[in-house]
Amino acid sequence: MPEKKQFRAIKGTRDILPPDSSLWNWFEQTARETFESYNFRDIRLPILEEAELFARSVGEDTDIIGKEMYRFAGKLESLRRAISESIGRLDNSSRIYTFVQFLAVLKRNLNEALNNDVIPKNMSNLHRIGQLEARCREGETRLLNGDVEPSQAWTALYEETTSILDDFRPIEKSDETLRPEGTAPVCRAYIEHGMHTLPGNVKLYYIGPMFRRERPQKGRYRQFYQIGAEVLGQSDAPAIDAEVLEMLLVFFHRVGLTRTTLYVNSIGDKECRPKYVELLREELRKVKDHLGADSQRRIETNPLRVLDSKLPQEQPIIEKLPRISDHLCDACREHFANLKNELRLRNINYEENWRLVRGLDYYTRTTFEVTAEGLGSQNAVCGGGRYDGLVELLGGPPTKGIGFAIGSDRAILSIQEGAEAHALPGLSVYIAWMGAASYPAAVSIARKLREAGLSVEMPPEEMKFKKSLGLADKLGARYALILGEDEVASNKFTLKRLADAEQNKFSEYELLEYLESERRG
Repeated sequence: MPEKKQFRAIKGTRDILPPDSSLWNWFEQTARETFESYNFRDIRLPILEEAELFARSVGEDTDIIGKEMYRFAGKLESLRRAISESIGRLDNSSRIYTFVQFLAVLKRNLNEALNNDVIPKNMSNLHRIGQLEARCREGETRLLNGDVEPSQAWTALYEETTSILDDFRPIEKSDETLRPEGTAPVCRAYIEHGMHTLPGNVKLYYIGPMFRRERPQKGRYRQFYQIGAEVLGQSDAPAIDAEVLEMLLVFFHRVGLTRTTLYVNSIGDKECRPKYVELLREELRKVKDHLGADSQRRIETNPLRVLDSKLPQEQPIIEKLPRISDHLCDACREHFANLKNELRLRNINYEENWRLVRGLDYYTRTTFEVTAEGLGSQNAVCGGGRYDGLVELLGGPPTKGIGFAIGSDRAILSIQEGAEAHALPGLSVYIAWMGAASYPAAVSIARKLREAGLSVEMPPEEMKFKKSLGLADKLGARYALILGEDEVASNKFTLKRLADAEQNKFSEYELLEYLESERRG
């Protein structure tokens, strides 16, 4: 018999089981209720998106694009890999025979690419494919005549094939990826569905899984969950930023995340940030030899990201670097001052953090982050900022935008490790029925209690009274409804509160009224 395999969740993923799933449901429902009270509306986004969407929005020079995205190659990329792998597996004695097979496979794949519009069917592309077929036939003839060594023929064919496929590659836009974040898909939907024509600001929130192939650690997973909100429209008024932050902190308060710190900063705009970036780059070049490899690389590609460094040896150097707050233009300085006034108006406590930056050009002015206790050094549970150039970068009309993303995994971990406890929904009533005559009444009352919004458990088979109450206690039921033949005959139900064993008799009407009032609190 074959050995039985025990299947487990893939590394970096996990199952969320009861009772934790109740905590997750409550957390997400509280977010919905909070955000909708600020007139945000739910948007459901696909998990699969074009990889290019994130390459444009997140940036090619980021770990997300370079290392972490779960990317599915298009057909031409898959063909290129198959060619390389098949050549690597062959030995010289088999290559003449396989040459003929390879030509047939190559032609079939290219014709399929043409027929499925992966490669546009135009004269230029048909000519290039004809060239490739001719080179294959020529190589096959020379091999069979002994005019060339198999290894030389395969090397020449591989170079010719990959060269021609590279010519097709820029045309192919079919690479897909599991979404690593939510802001770019929201902007894509905003553009695709013409939401800029809607009245006022478009205020959207989303809840769902994201995917990054990063090293799993405490509170971080390869399939992780985010709750995000975005405001898109024509205004960048500081009051919009302040209301977004107020909504965020109201939500955290409602879920018991009270030991948090809000950090804010302004990173300027296209008028003042480029000058600061060049100044920062010049200062970093002076200390380049004292920086780590990542920071050295970022000096030329994205110097703002050096400020994110967590390497202990780099901290004294970073502390002496120029600060963006000292180099804001008048308009950005005024915007930041007005934002801080708006926060004070709302009694929102905050700290300024000059190192809180976003390295991409479309981010402007406001950036923010919220940290929570109980998570160690990686304690950020939410990050966000203003991105007034992103919609336009993705092909949409000029649009202002601001938003945030909450890491649900880390926020819930913080709740579990020290935030205020909240009563979560549990089993309300366990129906302990006894005797065949009481079973129809038990079925009827169970349905009525459930229609009233109560959670009810009823055993499918008759159980002894003591065993039935024991099970009710193990299931964590708040009440046991005792239903025997005497209760059915008298239409009086015995309701026992399991926490203190207090019990009373109610008519059906009184029972429903009492339990519904208990549910409403």
